[in-house]
Amino acid sequence: MTTRTARPARIRAATTRALPTALGSQAFLLLLALAFLAPVAWALISAFKPATQIISDPLGLDLTALTLDNYRRMFADVPIGQGFLNTAVVLVAKGAITIFFAPLAAYAFAKYRFPGRDLLFGMVLITLMLPTIVLIIPLLLEMKALGWVNTYQALVLPGAVDAFAIFWMRQVIADVPDELLDAARVDGAGEFGIFTRIVLPVIRPALAGLAVLTVMNIYNDFVWPVVVASSERMATLQVVLSTLAQNITGNRIGADYATVTGELLAAASIALVPLLLVFVALQRHFINGILAGSVKG
Repeated sequence: MTTRTARPARIRAATTRALPTALGSQAFLLLLALAFLAPVAWALISAFKPATQIISDPLGLDLTALTLDNYRRMFADVPIGQGFLNTAVVLVAKGAITIFFAPLAAYAFAKYRFPGRDLLFGMVLITLMLPTIVLIIPLLLEMKALGWVNTYQALVLPGAVDAFAIFWMRQVIADVPDELLDAARVDGAGEFGIFTRIVLPVIRPALAGLAVLTVMNIYNDFVWPVVVASSERMATLQVVLSTLAQNITGNRIGADYATVTGELLAAASIALVPLLLVFVALQRHFINGILAGSVKG
């Protein structure tokens, strides 16, 4: 009886000691979240302020003075719609290629035994160590030889099957029990059927996390699009944003610093919102995917 009575008391004492630590951790995480979100909130709110007020009173907020002038001028001066369209095309095409082929390649590396498998996988991993700038000139020469400069093919195909995606999917697929695959083969299932019916449902959380990372990487990609798509017709959203100040001053004689700043904030806000919505909508899948790709056993 004494032992049974003392056990709840010890549990309550441990809970009481852990409570301040938990509250301190939550307070720290809240402050950290506010520190990260404050610049985003400032940019979104400032985009609705008059351009002169952004410069004269950057931290002030007059609700009666909020306006859409920055957005109206930005849409008139900058081809941001074309940038969104090109980014959407590249995002859908390149993302689909990555999500389809990377798990297939990873499945082969994880579950098949063939000569040179480890050497080939090592070569895939080596590409992760190469800086992007090293690959730009050879890729650009290749695109020129193919006649693909300023085309969607050049924006989509290079880097579509990412080495990191193959590596991550291989780590996840390696944990799928071989007994499940052998049982499916005994039942007469084909190899592609085994992949779609057995492997895909198991790796779905990691695949969702990979999809979120792929969307973010393609959406934010700047270096390769600015090199291979120099024409305004093929410029992606990030390229349009990088040349936004020049477009504003070039399209409007006498555009001052405040006007450029207001339109920059308006364009940045429009570019930021889709990515925030995607992350908020898929954050649960993203977190589950990260855990599925990192936790063993």
